Amino acid sequence: HLSSVVAQQKNQLLKITSMDIKEAKELLLQRLEDECEREMSGLIQRKVAEADEIADEKSREIISTAIQRYAAEQTCEVSVSMVDIPSDDMKGRVIGREGRNIRAFEKATGVDVIVDDTPGVIVVSGFNPIRREIARLSMERLIQDGRIHPTRIEELVAQTKKDVQQKVLHIGKEAAVEVDVRGLNNKILSMIGALYYRTSFGQNVLRHSVEVAYLAQVMADELGLDGSIARRAGFLHDIGKAMDREMEGGHPVIGANFLKRFKESSVILNAVEAHHGDIPADNPYTPLIAAADAISASRPGARRETLERYIKRLEKLEEIANGFKGVENCYAIQAGREVRVIVNADNIGDDGAVKIARDIARKIEDEMTYPGEIKVTLLREVRCIEYAR
Repeated sequence: HLSSVVAQQKNQLLKITSMDIKEAKELLLQRLEDECEREMSGLIQRKVAEADEIADEKSREIISTAIQRYAAEQTCEVSVSMVDIPSDDMKGRVIGREGRNIRAFEKATGVDVIVDDTPGVIVVSGFNPIRREIARLSMERLIQDGRIHPTRIEELVAQTKKDVQQKVLHIGKEAAVEVDVRGLNNKILSMIGALYYRTSFGQNVLRHSVEVAYLAQVMADELGLDGSIARRAGFLHDIGKAMDREMEGGHPVIGANFLKRFKESSVILNAVEAHHGDIPADNPYTPLIAAADAISASRPGARRETLERYIKRLEKLEEIANGFKGVENCYAIQAGREVRVIVNADNIGDDGAVKIARDIARKIEDEMTYPGEIKVTLLREVRCIEYAR
């Protein structure tokens, strides 16, 4: 009886809609599918937003933990290129008859020696910091020894080169012990030691490498990765900066090619070569090294520029922003990493404010060169004042 009632209802529905069963099924399925898709897309968007929020929060927490756990001493070693002399009479002896001593010294060390009217000093000038250190020590020893002639100069410079090579290896070994990175070849350790004499915007590259090693390890530990691999990669990431400038390629490529000869793992090689984003990362450690590198470099006081260049850059930023109509005031802050622009609220509306901010950013991009990015913050303040009497 029930089945006949159901059959009757079906027939009635079919008559009403003038559809056959197949068409009705397709319509119903299509409606269900559309409804499910709407619900799914809404759910996906909510989940993606939640995941982004959690990831952002977690990444901030990890970076914050890493920075707090690693507190580095912040002294910038400067490669001294001035040699004190006991009296200005010594300058004549250093130059020698017809300049033969100074020529022999420059030939042996590969640096320029500047003897001028500056009292009590001789200036040693050279782009290669290792050569400059060898020259500085050799000059100090010559002055102490007192016997200044071409043969003695060659002997002393040769001995100083050996001493500096030993010192560089010793510095490299000490740094490796400090960060607990083992199994490094002496040639790698010598290159690491050479980083002590190199600076990047005033930041000592060896201290920077040690700092990156610790920061990367802490972040790796927080993420459940192997901290020792992250520490090793961070320690070696800038080794290319120790190579001679004559070698072709950027320091990430040079460093990776050098480490390849000593059978370092593919994870380490990729982290070294890709930490500036020149090639894609193929493991989770490479982004950590890039992040630790950026944290170490951007920390206030880590790097410095000459005061004059710094001031000129800030003045140029303010000059660009002040050149726009409607701008009342402008301040370059955060060491030139941000420009605060205050506009007249009566003359500039909300839409106009967005356009001015974008135009200022474009003009800064077109007219200036700078590391990283510069944030343009535009403030449009409306004040309404009434008095209750």
